Amino acid sequence: MKVTQRVRKILSCYEADNPGSKTNLARILMTGKLAGTGKMVILPVDQGWEHGPARSFAPNPPAYDPHYFFKLAVDAGLNAYAAPLGQLEAGADTFAGSVPMILKLNNSNSHATTKDQAITASVGDALRLGCAAVGFTMYPGSDDQFEMVEEIREIAEEAKSCGLAVVIWSYPRGGNLSKEGETAIDVTAYAAHLAAQLGAHIIKVKPPTDFIEQPDAKKVYEAQNIDVSTLSARIAHVLQSSFNGRRLVVFSGGAAKGTDEIYDEIRQLRDGGASGSIIGRNSFQRSREDALKLLNDIVRIYQGKF
Repeated sequence: MKVTQRVRKILSCYEADNPGSKTNLARILMTGKLAGTGKMVILPVDQGWEHGPARSFAPNPPAYDPHYFFKLAVDAGLNAYAAPLGQLEAGADTFAGSVPMILKLNNSNSHATTKDQAITASVGDALRLGCAAVGFTMYPGSDDQFEMVEEIREIAEEAKSCGLAVVIWSYPRGGNLSKEGETAIDVTAYAAHLAAQLGAHIIKVKPPTDFIEQPDAKKVYEAQNIDVSTLSARIAHVLQSSFNGRRLVVFSGGAAKGTDEIYDEIRQLRDGGASGSIIGRNSFQRSREDALKLLNDIVRIYQGKF
């Protein structure tokens, strides 16, 4: 595997990591149509667990088959495919070596009444399946946040000792956070910073709004004239909050939206310096043909060609 100078520069920012973790991070960065650019588009498919099969797959019935997602990620030329244990096990042999896999180690479901997730897989599972990384969701702000922090600290230590990369989904919710505050710029930047502090190689957060949740933070944003007027400016601030751009930060696609709206958002992510996108429902709930076109266009946006 040839590694570009751009990717080598990114790897140099992870100064405490062993060659194994850096190799697996390089596998992700050197795969697909964006290989070597330092940008990523990742397919995440945990929605069956999180929302139920009908809500997730009925709009595009071929997606009930776990093999569908491996094929989609490969044919679209994506950097990686992230999913829970059972979904990866269902295609890991057939698609071995075809696309880097990220094993999601914790999950929730639509029946849950607390802002927490259960541990549903292990670092050992990730090694057995040949994954490049493990993924973990934490909820800053929730009543269970400190337990989740302790869980990911232990998991990250084990994963890195085995040469795996670590991806943290950092989604503020619960506790005293308002619904609007879950995607507020101050809260999102804080969530990304927490994931960086916990040792994430790749951080996943939602695109932030210009709302500021915390009164004390609002005073600072105003006093220091921190620009939050556009999405691209807010993205740049989130990257700044992630060790001044020394950590890879990808942004979720979020709820279903129109194609033009997706393209506009991706362009603003790119212009703000985002490391890429991790886009699930907005791709796989479309027909395969439409999903491939959408994902190809998103790749072209990050390449500066669309």
